[in-house]
Amino acid sequence: MLFLALTSAMVVRAEISGDWVRTAIPPILYFNTLVLICSSLTLELSRRALKREDGEKFARWLYLTTALGVTFIVGQLVAWRELAARGIYINTNPSSSFLYLLTAAHGLHLLGGILALLYLVFRTRQIIRNPRKRIAVDVTAIYWHFMDGLWIYLLILLRVKL
Repeated sequence: MLFLALTSAMVVRAEISGDWVRTAIPPILYFNTLVLICSSLTLELSRRALKREDGEKFARWLYLTTALGVTFIVGQLVAWRELAARGIYINTNPSSSFLYLLTAAHGLHLLGGILALLYLVFRTRQIIRNPRKRIAVDVTAIYWHFMDGLWIYLLILLRVKL
């Protein structure tokens, strides 16, 4: 709901304001998108390994997913530094404000997903041994895949409106 409200606000603001200045998206955001898509793939490979009772591959893919999630967050910080180096800050113009706001809101939500992944990492042995604990993997995967889809939506929105 938050992202729908922000999308609505951005679209209305862009259409009715006379001070909307297009802000070029930092190229690293496309790399970040690839990283996030790969992380969804590795998480799915992890889930499937767990279903096949292959604990070693489950753990390996889970660790890689977590590392990719952290890589995405680092990439977002690099994007903000790139914007700042170009003299584009949160208060530079309305479009830059929405760029920072949407990427920050998504980043915070993704940090929540990383915390969930870390929970799984620290409980890997218990999850492998106890099938009743595996629901945490499925719930985390649903959330993570949603964050991936949301990011793709946001990137398209930013590309079209900024």
